Amino acid sequence: MKWFLELFSSTLGRKLLMALTGLFLITFLLVHLIGNLQLLKNDGGHAFNVYAEFMSTNPLIQTVSKVNFALILGHIFISAMLTIRNRKARGPEGYAVSNSTSSIWSSRNMGILGTIILVFIVIHLKDFWAQMHWGNLPTQDHDGKQVRDLYALVNEWFHVGWYVALYVFCMIGVAFHLWHGFISAFQTLGLNHLKYNGLIGFVGKAFSILVPALFALIPIMMYLS
Repeated sequence: MKWFLELFSSTLGRKLLMALTGLFLITFLLVHLIGNLQLLKNDGGHAFNVYAEFMSTNPLIQTVSKVNFALILGHIFISAMLTIRNRKARGPEGYAVSNSTSSIWSSRNMGILGTIILVFIVIHLKDFWAQMHWGNLPTQDHDGKQVRDLYALVNEWFHVGWYVALYVFCMIGVAFHLWHGFISAFQTLGLNHLKYNGLIGFVGKAFSILVPALFALIPIMMYLS
């Protein structure tokens, strides 16, 4: 146990934790996107409400959700510690990655990008997650069962111009954060290899563009509809 604590109290251990939590959160983003795409179905929000009800009541999903919250907090905390340490030492960035495989701007501004994402998470939790659990939402019939109509709330917010603009801006921040973080996580974990670096780089950059772009597309399309 002592060696474990010593490892994860070291700079290397913290970078490993950053990489591991980052990869988990990347997976969460993909799953969350698949669910949010239900918003674009022309069914009055039926599919999205059923998805949201399942995600908020399934015990296994709720356990994973709590783990996810813990990992987000851990990712933020470790990132702050590494940023402070690196600024004091004026050394390399918190993520172990070479300039040849990353965007120079994004790698030098991970703190700013992380702050943008943190602000977005707080707003997102306040306006949607908290309302889903404790808000006075209307209900919608699903095969004789009443489910909470979260779609109505989302649709209301996504018809507010400044909110849509903020959402899109934050997704741009997510894209830049992923552009650097995806590839660097593999390098930190020692999973990079000359044989696979090209594939990892391609998948990382494609993910960094497509996933935030699809997230941003949802409020844009709902706003214009």
